[in-house]
Amino acid sequence: MGEPAQIEVRDLTMGYGDRVVQKDVAFAVRPGEIFVIMGDSGCGKSTLMRHMVGLNAPRSGDVYYDGEGYWAAEEERREDLKRRFGVLYQYAALFSSMTLAENVSLPLLEQAGLPPAEALAVARLKLALVGLAGFEGHYPSEISGGMKKRAGLARAMALDPEILYFDEPSAGLDPLSSRRLDDLILELRDSLGTTIVLVTHELPSIFELGDNAVFLDAEKKTMTASGRPAELKECPDPKVRAFLTRGRL
Repeated sequence: MGEPAQIEVRDLTMGYGDRVVQKDVAFAVRPGEIFVIMGDSGCGKSTLMRHMVGLNAPRSGDVYYDGEGYWAAEEERREDLKRRFGVLYQYAALFSSMTLAENVSLPLLEQAGLPPAEALAVARLKLALVGLAGFEGHYPSEISGGMKKRAGLARAMALDPEILYFDEPSAGLDPLSSRRLDDLILELRDSLGTTIVLVTHELPSIFELGDNAVFLDAEKKTMTASGRPAELKECPDPKVRAFLTRGRL
C-alpha cells in the first residue's frame, strides 16, 4: 500500500448541453506526484482540469481532496478547498494593465487580505523563485512568452498551494523555453514537495515530468489507459502507443 491519494477522481462524467465529453473517468494522484492528463486535441483534457479545480460541475461523479468530495460540499467549503490549489492557465492569463508584481500580488490582496506592502514583498519573493527577480515592474507586453508563463506560475504559487494545476504550460513556447519551464516545474516539486497535475500533449514534458498519467480517448469518450508514461508506450491500446511514439514504433 502506498500513500493515500491526495486527489481522487471517481466515476466522473462531463459534458456540455447534450454532448458528453468524457465518462467514467477515475484515477488517483499521490502527494508530491507529477500527474499527467494526456490525449489528442479535443479529448477533454482541459475540461477535466476545469472540473478538478471547481470551474465546471460534473454530470456525475466527484473529485475528492484527501477523501472529501469537492462537488458534494457546501459552496463555502468548496471555496476553502480551492485555496489548496493554484492554477497556471494555458496563456498565463496575466492582466496586461498590471506589472508582474501587481499580477502576483492580486490573490494575496483579494484572498489572503495582506496589506499592500506585505503582498508586494511576497510577490517579489515568488517572482525570484521562478527566475524573474528584477522584472517586478515590467508589464506582460514587455517580456517573452516563456517569462509570461513563469510570471503566471509565480501568481499560481502566491498563496503557497499544496497542489498546482498546469494547463498546456508549453503551448506557444520554443523548445528551449519549454525545457526551461519543465526544469522549473521539477525544481519546484523537488524543493517544495508540491503535488502537480499537468495537462499536456507534449512528449518531452510527458516523459521528463510524469510520474503517472491518464490517457483520454476522444472517440471512446473515456480514459483508456493509466500508468507510468514510459510503460504506457507498451500499452495494448494502439491509439495510446501511437500517441506516445507519434506513430514511430
